[in-house]
Amino acid sequence: MNKYELIYIIDTAVEETARKALIEKFNGVIAANGGEVVKVDEWGKRRLAYAIDYKTEGYYVYVAFNGSSELPKELSRNLGINESVIRSQVVKLVEKKSSVKPRPVRVAPVVEETAAVVETAEKTEE
Repeated sequence: MNKYELIYIIDTAVEETARKALIEKFNGVIAANGGEVVKVDEWGKRRLAYAIDYKTEGYYVYVAFNGSSELPKELSRNLGINESVIRSQVVKLVEKKSSVKPRPVRVAPVVEETAAVVETAEKTEE
């Protein structure tokens, strides 16, 4: 299963109950297609960077989910059909693999050094 992130913007003219139903609908689409919703975060009403269809505000929703490679296409299709959704974007998360090899760590024996320091200190006191 691949990891994905989805962000979509709902029109602010949609009432709260209809907005909650819309969020549950899209979570249901993910679950119905064999995906798993990991996190849903409602960012709330925010100002858009530029006007879209003469609208300057939108209700942002962030969803993190796991699913097969066909799921984002189906989800994008459902988001595009719905007129209450202004914009949406699905992004696949890719794990970065480090090309740097870990260096071996040299650990000096602490007990021996401490004993040597104590012996040296005793000799200097005499």
